[in-house]
Amino acid sequence: MKLLLFIVMGYLVYKIFKRSIEKVEPPSGKLEGAVAHKDPVCGVYVTEEDAVVGRLEGERIYFCSRDCLEKYRERLEKKS
Repeated sequence: MKLLLFIVMGYLVYKIFKRSIEKVEPPSGKLEGAVAHKDPVCGVYVTEEDAVVGRLEGERIYFCSRDCLEKYRERLEKKS
């Protein structure tokens, strides 16, 4: 009986550990019917409605916050 209990406990620990290290898949580009874009600074997915929009050479770039937009601008200035 104790052996069966240890086997079940071991299996539960294994499943919990496996689930915790699995790579989380990003959204498939849509969140509740809205198109999502990945913030190039922090990697957060943000909808067009909630995003702070910047432009680079006519291309729209979506950020989760003004802080990320400023960090992106600083990185561009350092590269120049």
